[in-house]
Amino acid sequence: MFSLTILSGILLATVAIGASAALLAWRERPEPGAVPLVVMLAGQCFWSALLVFDLEASTLSGKVFWANLRWIGVVAIPVGWLLFSLEYTGRDRYVQPRYIALLLIVPLITVVLALTDSGLLHTESNLVREDGILLLSRTPGPWFWVITSYTYLLGLLGAVPLLRLIRNDSLPFRGQSMALLVGILAPWVSNILFLMGAIPVPGLDPTPVAFSISGVACLGALTRFQLFGTSPSPNPRARRLLFERMPDGALVIDAHDYVVDINETGATILGTVPGSVLGSPFQEIVPDDSMAPTDGTVPERPFRSSHDDRLYDVTATRITDIHDRTIGHVITFHDISEHVRQQQRHEVLNRVFRHNIRTETNVISSYAELLADRENRGVADEITASARRIEELASNSREIIEVFEQGRESIEAAPLESLIDDGIETVREEYPAARIEREPNLGGVSVASLLEPVFENLIENGVEHNPDSNPSVRIGAETDGDLVRVRIADDGPGIDDYERDALERGTETPLEHGSGLGLWLAKWGAEIAGGTISFETNEPTGSVVTVEVPVLSFADDSRDEPDGSSS
Repeated sequence: MFSLTILSGILLATVAIGASAALLAWRERPEPGAVPLVVMLAGQCFWSALLVFDLEASTLSGKVFWANLRWIGVVAIPVGWLLFSLEYTGRDRYVQPRYIALLLIVPLITVVLALTDSGLLHTESNLVREDGILLLSRTPGPWFWVITSYTYLLGLLGAVPLLRLIRNDSLPFRGQSMALLVGILAPWVSNILFLMGAIPVPGLDPTPVAFSISGVACLGALTRFQLFGTSPSPNPRARRLLFERMPDGALVIDAHDYVVDINETGATILGTVPGSVLGSPFQEIVPDDSMAPTDGTVPERPFRSSHDDRLYDVTATRITDIHDRTIGHVITFHDISEHVRQQQRHEVLNRVFRHNIRTETNVISSYAELLADRENRGVADEITASARRIEELASNSREIIEVFEQGRESIEAAPLESLIDDGIETVREEYPAARIEREPNLGGVSVASLLEPVFENLIENGVEHNPDSNPSVRIGAETDGDLVRVRIADDGPGIDDYERDALERGTETPLEHGSGLGLWLAKWGAEIAGGTISFETNEPTGSVVTVEVPVLSFADDSRDEPDGSSS
């Protein structure tokens, strides 16, 4: 048993809730989706309000009038829902006058048929009394099923973009989409039950009552989840903008190697226009045989464009579905012409520099020997020493270039003890009187192999600049989680303050120059290995250089790692 008063009260409460949500949405104009959401909520309120008038009418003609008039609200709901979903999720390119006009054709026909009572919407109308309430019972006509199918189609199309947001990493987006889907699902379910005859009261469509759930859900989305305060609408447009305006050329091919998208830069590189290549085989627009897909993959290799004669690095990224099946590739063309030219110039300059420095220092040393008589012995020694320093500078430059080259490639792991022992052995060959010791156990860890010249130069620096006839250097290491700290301590005069300042700044000033490239090699090598280098004073004299670098995994366990100390 239920009374007309209770039912009318529920419907008026539904109108109040929906109107509140509509007012909140109206205040958010011109946020994407605000106006269509107002249209949808207004349609729900209109339907619920006119149902109250329908229930209060006591004649067949009165009930038919209000029932026909409320079709205006009925058809507004799915149209508003779909337009809201498209705008809110950033698919506003479909919300244009021509698309909206097409969208409104079926609803407008429905309203005209309802207001003219042509018989296409309902073939027969009768009054029935249930529990003391006079209700209107109508037999659906052929157009009724057209508008019903159309309504559910629009509802489904509007739900799809929001369903995707449920898996979004953003909690507000998930909450918003869940609230909105609940709001649209409740009227759907109630209307389906009514159409299936599962409602025990014939002639009473409970859909307007379910709009109360829809209104509450929309209020929650507007207030609790900040529906228009945090919006996903920029996402699709931003992704498209990034694709179109990215400096690299890019195109998308499907699993059958047909081009489905291309940006302006990619079209320029390939000497075409975007519209003319869509749907064309990839091999037709990139005739280079080396780029032909094999085994479902696109080779990643340099590509020289025949249109601008520039060299491009080609990268192919797989596009997969939820089952990890490859459904296409994004192929990017990165211009490396200038990089290749610079690399070639550096290689030429490096070879010339190394060859000429070595040749010229040999010539200087040879002439110095010819001048080496008693009176000129001191001058000859200075010339020879200067030539040796020039050759050492060239050697350090070559090592720095080699470290840079290794840094560009994949960094390999090597045992820390082996790298330090190799450095000790090299320094001992040049300075046999030096006392170089290391701790017996350096942690048994592996680090980047490019650190060998770093350790060698730091050990050599501690020996070379020590005026003592038997300079001393001690090396130790300690592991701290994923890091290892290597300490190289000497008893020499220490590193000058201006040298430390230059290294900490990362550059030299016109008035302050370092004594060479050895410390720069150590600094840059440590940084390329992902670590740092620091300097302290070793009391009472000398310096302590600490190299802190990550510990790397070392796959080849068959290499011999020396243990014990070296002295």
